[in-house]
Amino acid sequence: MFNNARLKLTTWYLLIIMLISISFSFAIYEILTFELDRVEHMQRARQEKFSPITLHPLRSIDLEVIEETKDRLKIRLLIINLGILSFAGLAGYFLAGRTLRPIKEMVDEQNRFITDASHELRTPLTSLKSEIEVNLRDKKLNLSDAKKLLQSNLEEVNNLQYLSDNLIKLSQNQTVNRDELFEKVLLKDVIDEAVKKAEKLANFKNITIVREMKHFTITGERQSLIELFVILLDNAIKYSPKNSKVIINLSRHPRGGRSNFVEIQVKDQGMGIAKEDMPHLFDRFYRADKSRGSAGYGLGLSIAKQIVEKNKGNIKVESEISKGSTFTVYLPAKA
Repeated sequence: MFNNARLKLTTWYLLIIMLISISFSFAIYEILTFELDRVEHMQRARQEKFSPITLHPLRSIDLEVIEETKDRLKIRLLIINLGILSFAGLAGYFLAGRTLRPIKEMVDEQNRFITDASHELRTPLTSLKSEIEVNLRDKKLNLSDAKKLLQSNLEEVNNLQYLSDNLIKLSQNQTVNRDELFEKVLLKDVIDEAVKKAEKLANFKNITIVREMKHFTITGERQSLIELFVILLDNAIKYSPKNSKVIINLSRHPRGGRSNFVEIQVKDQGMGIAKEDMPHLFDRFYRADKSRGSAGYGLGLSIAKQIVEKNKGNIKVESEISKGSTFTVYLPAKA
């Protein structure tokens, strides 16, 4: 599809460029031939003026030179236009590719998103359908079994709701102009709020959340920042062993020598992340732990990255197998 579009766009570029080139060529030819005819006319007039009695016809050699000049002009203009046609064809094809590349990438990304979302939606729906069909065929189904079925179905529905909510968040992060929602935010308050939301899971695994924080103020969207650190804390707790620690550290970090950034680190004591998984951690629907069958859809870190970028920051991850991972968020500090 995009190859055809590229060829069509190249053709339009060529038509426009050649139309302009040919128009200028005609204009140049007309101007120069007009000047040559004017010179010829002036020469005739001069001969008639200085030879009133014996009129000598204009030397044929002068006429031949003028006609030869016109012919050479035509040939050179033709060669120039052919050169422009060749160069414009190559340049137009290159520029058409550059023009269409962002559109192609966007469409490819949308197609991948639709494919991945369809696959993730199919799993809980298939599970729901299978459970219901099996139990409908069971003539000995009793109230207890029916309740278990409903409980299982409710879990799948909750999974679907969680997935749809995250898909909506991804879409909103791409379209909403966060600048309109920016305000002064005290990072300590944001972290405290995120810790409260993550404490239930931490208590279940007897994980201690250690906060090493100073007071920093940034300009950002408060609610999205709370969600960001809830995601990072949830991720750290999920992959940390029981009776371990998750550490949150805040410090000022100069980056690029131009402005100061606040550095927020979320460290866990989990099993770490394999090197081959590192480049894909923030991809949508990517799960580095598929073999362990961990719950989730691989959307959390993708949402986290979008939130960081919308708040004009950056995020990176460092990890070592069997020692844990550290997610570091850089956000511009308010002067």
